[in-house]
Amino acid sequence: MTRPQLGRPVGASGEETRMRIIFAAMKCVAEVGYARATIREIARTAKVTSASLYNYFPNKAELIKATIAARAEFAMPLLRKAAEGPGDIVGRIEAVLDECGRLVRRYPDLAAFEWAIRADQGMILDAPDTVGRLGPESGFTTFRQLIEGLVDDANRAGELGTGTDPQGVVEVIYALIFGLTELAATLPPEEYTAALDAAKVMVRGALFEAA
Repeated sequence: MTRPQLGRPVGASGEETRMRIIFAAMKCVAEVGYARATIREIARTAKVTSASLYNYFPNKAELIKATIAARAEFAMPLLRKAAEGPGDIVGRIEAVLDECGRLVRRYPDLAAFEWAIRADQGMILDAPDTVGRLGPESGFTTFRQLIEGLVDDANRAGELGTGTDPQGVVEVIYALIFGLTELAATLPPEEYTAALDAAKVMVRGALFEAA
């Protein structure tokens, strides 16, 4: 039987409160990492009591699982749309990079959360109440699959150039985008924008020069 959701802020629906908690978890993990982000601090950031938070999520592992899923729910459709847009592989990669930049501006804690989760992934997966429960999104496989699909399409269309290793291209793009994620978590906005522009120049002028 579902427990009543006590302690909900006045005028807020259950879903609004749930999303407030999720974004509070994202913020706290972004600031101090998974291990140091406490339920008490997340609840304080979400402006709910710890008891109320537990009515939505039974433990921290389930809250982080929901936060990872939520970031995929709002980010991946936008990134897929960019990757599946018109143009050659370079234009589509640039579209993905641009969308990453827009997501960073819209959700300022997203990049640091991504980086913190990646850094603490082993700790999260080894936790007794987390093993086997975060699913493939915890390993960022969905995003890698998006890049692999993009490069596979380009390879079939002959856009990679003779002798280009498709898997090597996947690894370079994957590393490039997550390198930008780290920069987004640490640089001022104007410096991140400069790094993003430089990455696009590198993609167009170096990575696919042979194509």
